[in-house]
Amino acid sequence: MRILTALLAGLVFGLGLVISGMANPAKVLGFLDLFGQWDPSLALVMIGAIGAAFLPMQWVQRSGRSLRGEPVTLPGKQKIDPRLILGSLLFGAGWGVAGFCPGPAIVAVGAGMPQALLFVLAMLAGMLAFQVYDRRVSA
Repeated sequence: MRILTALLAGLVFGLGLVISGMANPAKVLGFLDLFGQWDPSLALVMIGAIGAAFLPMQWVQRSGRSLRGEPVTLPGKQKIDPRLILGSLLFGAGWGVAGFCPGPAIVAVGAGMPQALLFVLAMLAGMLAFQVYDRRVSA
């Protein structure tokens, strides 16, 4: 049942990305072009997503359980540190250059967009490089 719930949630998420245009890098880059032909429509998508998630998140934070009754583990770290700032800057730079972030890129790969496949491969390489770096620093 857990896998079916995850599959359904992923399908709804992917469909929402396609319908909203967030899987279209041209639309995303238009949103990020604040001083050119700015397209504010993705801001409305983000506001809608925050609005849709607000009440369920309040409930989860109070109950500590999902709608299926399973325990939910929320991130405990709330400190802003250099690692978070650097990661955010790299994420934003990648989003601004490619027009993709991870979720929409995976949806776009499923839609057969070759530039999305290149992005996902580069993203996976970056994740692997970070794991290697992190292990060396931690050791």
